[in-house]
Amino acid sequence: MNLHMDLSWTVIVNFVTLYGVKVLASLLIFFVGKKIASIITAIVVKGMRTSKIDETITSFFSNVIYFGLLVVIILAAISNLGINTTSFLAVLGTAGLAIGLALQGTLSNVGAGILLVFFRPFKIGHSVQVAGENGIVEELNLFSVILKTGDNKQIIIPNSAVIGKNIINFSAKPTSRVDLIFNIGYEDDLLLAKNTLQEIVNSEAKVLNDPAPFVAVSELAQTSVKLMVRFWVKNEDSATASFSITEKVKLAFDEKRISIPHPPVSVTTEI
Repeated sequence: MNLHMDLSWTVIVNFVTLYGVKVLASLLIFFVGKKIASIITAIVVKGMRTSKIDETITSFFSNVIYFGLLVVIILAAISNLGINTTSFLAVLGTAGLAIGLALQGTLSNVGAGILLVFFRPFKIGHSVQVAGENGIVEELNLFSVILKTGDNKQIIIPNSAVIGKNIINFSAKPTSRVDLIFNIGYEDDLLLAKNTLQEIVNSEAKVLNDPAPFVAVSELAQTSVKLMVRFWVKNEDSATASFSITEKVKLAFDEKRISIPHPPVSVTTEI
C-alpha cells in the first residue's frame, strides 16, 4: 500500500515539475514577448514619424504590427507547452468559416480600416464629419475611428460605418467659406444696413481679401429682409471670425437704430 502511494506521489510530483515549469515558461514567454512587442512597435512608430510618414498610416500600421507580433508570441507560448502548433493552426483553419461568420462585423471593420488607410479621405488631426458625427480625428486603428468633439467628448465609430457613409473633410482645403444671415425690418434703411455690414466684414482681421467678402439681400421674408454676409477665412479662424462679426453687427445695429425683428410668436387661446 505504501509502495503504491509512493509511486502515485512520485508521478504527481514529476507531472507538476514537468508541466508546471512549462506553464511558467509559457507565461514568461507571453509576458516578456508582449513587452518586447510593445518596444518594437514603439521603435517602428518612432522611425515612421522621423521619416515624416503620415500620422494616419503610422497609427494604423502600429496596430497591425503589434497584433501581428502578439499572434506569433501566443503561438510560441502554446508550442512551449508541447502542443503541436501545426495541428492547432489546422484546427483553426477548419473552424475559420465559423469564426469568420461569427466575427463578420469585426472583419468588415478591419477591411474598412485598410481601405481608409489606402484611400486616405482624412488624416489624424483633421476636422471631419463621419457617420453623422463631427469631430477631430484622434486615431485610426484596425477596428474604429476615434473622434474628439468640440466639447471634449470621445466618439468611437466602427470603420465599416465610416466607409459606408458620406465623409465630409473640413480640413482638406486650407480655407473655408462662411455665410452669416442677419435680419432687418422692412422699415429700416436697407443701404445703411448693407454698408454697415460691409464695413464690419472688411475690417475683420481674420477675413481674407481674396475672394473678397460681400453683402447681399438673400431673401424678402414674411417679417424681415434677410441680408447675407459671405466671406472666406482660414479653417482655424472660422469660429473666431463668425463670433466677432456677429457681436460687432449687434452693437452697430443698436447704435444706428437698425432693428433686428423677432420671429413671430403664435399664441393659441383656449375657449
